[in-house]
Amino acid sequence: MASGVVLRGRGVSAGRGAAGVVHLAPSVPEPPAEVSIAPAARDAEAKSIARAAAAVATRLGERSAAATGEAAAILSAARLLAADPELIADAVRRVEDDGASAARAVWDAAGAQESGLSALGGRMAERAADVRDVRDRIVAELLGLDMPGIPERESPFVLVAVDLSPADTAALEGSRCVALVTEQGGPTSHTAIIARSLGLPAVVGVVGATGIPDGMTVLVDGDRGVVETDPAEASIRAATVTADAAFDGRGILADGVAVPLLANVGGAADAVTAADAGAEGIGLFRTEFCFLDRTDAPTVEEQVAAYRGVLAPFAGRKVVVRTLDAGSDKPLPFANPDHEQNPALGVRGLRIARRDPALLDDQLRALALAARAESAQVEVMAPMVATVEEARDFADRCRAAGLARAGIMIETPSAALLAAELFEVVDFVSLGTNDLAQYTMAADRMLSELGDLNDPWQPAVLRLIGMVGAAGTAAGRPVGVCGEAGGDPALAPVLIGLGATSLSMTSRSLGRVATALAGLTAQDCRRAAGAALAASTADEARAAATAAIDRA
Repeated sequence: MASGVVLRGRGVSAGRGAAGVVHLAPSVPEPPAEVSIAPAARDAEAKSIARAAAAVATRLGERSAAATGEAAAILSAARLLAADPELIADAVRRVEDDGASAARAVWDAAGAQESGLSALGGRMAERAADVRDVRDRIVAELLGLDMPGIPERESPFVLVAVDLSPADTAALEGSRCVALVTEQGGPTSHTAIIARSLGLPAVVGVVGATGIPDGMTVLVDGDRGVVETDPAEASIRAATVTADAAFDGRGILADGVAVPLLANVGGAADAVTAADAGAEGIGLFRTEFCFLDRTDAPTVEEQVAAYRGVLAPFAGRKVVVRTLDAGSDKPLPFANPDHEQNPALGVRGLRIARRDPALLDDQLRALALAARAESAQVEVMAPMVATVEEARDFADRCRAAGLARAGIMIETPSAALLAAELFEVVDFVSLGTNDLAQYTMAADRMLSELGDLNDPWQPAVLRLIGMVGAAGTAAGRPVGVCGEAGGDPALAPVLIGLGATSLSMTSRSLGRVATALAGLTAQDCRRAAGAALAASTADEARAAATAAIDRA
């Protein structure tokens, strides 16, 4: 590829980074099918499968323990796939009964699982890529090959790939990668989510990206969604790789209007990082970490201990807790035991309480005990609320458990449309923009080819956010944003103009968002929001808001 070529895609993580290109390590080759293991050697061959799977699971578990937040959850899910007893048993049977080599048996057993998942469609089909990733790791272990995935480099590099598996994406934490470029993917893919959490500039949907030669220097601009090959030296020097704007611990507009900037966290390590970064509080505490890797629910005592670790760094400050959001792409055996044809529309989030109300009541009781122990200002919200009745029942359960402030996530169009009525029964709401976009646009947010639909700049999504903001203003109630959109410096002023009263994001985005807001007044934000609302496409909305802000 020639120097000076500019490739365009979708910027999904802000910032600029420049370095030499490194391509994702290739998948392992398909093991030959014609190899036949003699009957006397089949027992030893079969036993090697469990050892290899255990080694892969152990390594994934170690990486999960060392990671935080979304990365930890993704690696933990990959570890469970590697240790899947059904996959191992099927592979062992293929060795013992058919004489297949261990590598070929794992390959075929994983292929059967992959086919079954693909046939289900939707989010379950997306998990087929996870099975392939684990398959390759076990086969590489069996054959003594280099592990596929993120290469190890001593010097900074830009990672280029067709797409990244969840485990690959999570492995970026701690690597020398300074930016990401993929040919596939969307704004809510694993690549985008982890890139934002790590502060890595990222551009996805870049046609022809894998044609960039290994070692060629590229400049990745996550704000504009462009990748430039062999850029000028001045451009490279100007690239701010992972440096975040300074944050002094206070979000404020140019006219003195306070905009609390909070952090999204998924465990105690995230909370410490957020406190060190100056976050004014926690706007989204994902409690799933306490329930992962278990076959039964944690006890109240176990939950209290886990929650205290998150609340302690924010004693005396606001911590907004989301109750268990299992189901859909995060099923748990004790909460989602049944297969569902369409899990994204099934028993997930608050709906689990329909089957097991004690699971929710125990969590609320544990949160109340942890809040008292750490003197944190805990507010609790339920995910996946669709009706006023659900919101009222949740608020009653919170207060019965000793939690004074109860709210809900606005993730469904029905909740957005009912915002005025919902404010009559809850104390606050928080917009989960990822799922709100998914359900508004009827587009699975895990499917990269629908990434353009899962864009918070879509006018339909912005108009629903505006309805919620107007209802909050009329009721005098807080409207937070805790989805990925809250950490976008370009979108943040629009969200404030639409009525959001606080924004929550990854800790690395606090400085950039604070800087974007500091030069604007509340009137400027409302003007930008009005311009975006008047647009008929996502691109037009983004351009109109940018133009309005530039004129401020």
